[in-house]
Amino acid sequence: MLLLGIDVGTSSIKVSVTDAATRRTLATAQYPDTETPIVVPHPDWAEQAPDLWWDHVQQAILRAHASGAYHPEDIGAIGIAYQMHGLVMVNKAQEVLRPAIIWCDSRAVKIGEQAFAAIGTEPCLRKLLNSPGNFTAAKLAWVKAHEPQTYAATHQIMLPGDFIALRLTGHATTTIAALSEGIFWDFENQEISSDVMQYFGFDSALIPPVQPVFSEHGGVTAAVAKALQLKPGTPVTYKAGDQPNNALSLNVLQPGEVAATAGTSGVIYGVSDQLVYDHASRINTFAHVNHNSAAPRLGVLLCINGTGILYRWVHDVCGGQLTYPQLNAEAATAPAGSEGLRILPFGNGAERMLQNKIVGTQLQQINLNLHTRAHVVRAAQEGIAFAFRYGLDIMRENGISPSVIRAGMANLFLSDVFTTTFVNITGVPVELYQNDGSVGAALGAGIGVKAFTTENAFENIKPAQLISPHTKGSLEADYQDWKQLLEKFLA
Repeated sequence: MLLLGIDVGTSSIKVSVTDAATRRTLATAQYPDTETPIVVPHPDWAEQAPDLWWDHVQQAILRAHASGAYHPEDIGAIGIAYQMHGLVMVNKAQEVLRPAIIWCDSRAVKIGEQAFAAIGTEPCLRKLLNSPGNFTAAKLAWVKAHEPQTYAATHQIMLPGDFIALRLTGHATTTIAALSEGIFWDFENQEISSDVMQYFGFDSALIPPVQPVFSEHGGVTAAVAKALQLKPGTPVTYKAGDQPNNALSLNVLQPGEVAATAGTSGVIYGVSDQLVYDHASRINTFAHVNHNSAAPRLGVLLCINGTGILYRWVHDVCGGQLTYPQLNAEAATAPAGSEGLRILPFGNGAERMLQNKIVGTQLQQINLNLHTRAHVVRAAQEGIAFAFRYGLDIMRENGISPSVIRAGMANLFLSDVFTTTFVNITGVPVELYQNDGSVGAALGAGIGVKAFTTENAFENIKPAQLISPHTKGSLEADYQDWKQLLEKFLA
């Protein structure tokens, strides 16, 4: 049996087809070839069209089929990973009513803060493990307040992965993990939060049926099967947000294990068996893919929104025709510490770890007689690594103190400058793996269809590289300088 994994990213869709028996990936494809734009109808808003995601999913699947590496009809299960915290709204005919309000949109910050105060800080943190903040529930409340006709026409709401499953199967479902990341789930009472639903005045009928992450979320319809060369009824057996899925793909499933990624967003994701929360909601706790009430598994997530967009900006503005590997090589030609040039990587909406403040990207201490493009590129990578250290210190305050961090060999972890800076400034070794979100989704599908278990799904996966900290050329003074600049903007 073959497994199809779909990764619904902000920039593009990636799919992989994996052999369930060997765990070997037979084909991988991505669509489109250029980054999917984020639509910004108002400063600090961010939207994308769900039906555009669906079109790109179909194109990516057909592109994978075109490899000729497998027979599409041998695909026996489908898994979906997706960008977290987005809001998709459909009517009874399953038509999308408005563009999705995606993860880095900041319009609902005040609504979330008002809910936090009205419901109560202590009840929110004890039950939801988070402030309502700028998550999906608050975004829905914004639509209810500002677009009442759209809200009135809404039959169901869902997260991006739920929507792609809906398009594949014709049925909408959700999960505790998805509801928790939308701040709809009450961990204390193990139910959809009555506090949130009553405060915002939401009808519970808006929430699709709740199923386990690893379960059948519907079968591919005959029409979709024909268009995508799949067998009718092929089940979707796994759905998870991109960061829990990244953790799954790195075999980060048990308490104390920690994953990281430095792509569109920068994330450290640690697993705990305790209902932990940060009193300022600077880091966030959600249900992990293997969470259940008898054996809690919570994902404690640090997110840096501005990671990928900063490096893309540096590439576009400073890099000209250089590729990202060429930019990474150029960064290595500047000295560690970038000779005092500092960049704050917070230019993509409200940052949760900064208590939802919008600091913006800041280039500080530029010396026009000294600093070159290489300095700018290196300072961007160092600034992102410094932001990780700042966030990891918050996680340490909350009992997450990793002895090793696992990451995929992708995005900024392909840069020696970034990786060594990350390791040295956090003081934590990093294991790098040849992993991929779409492969993780395929393996999730295999667990869901019971082709194998979580215990043996990753038995053959070994780290490709281990990078350990060293003290030579310590960046601690540079980090403290960077931190002082950040605190000026937070004051």
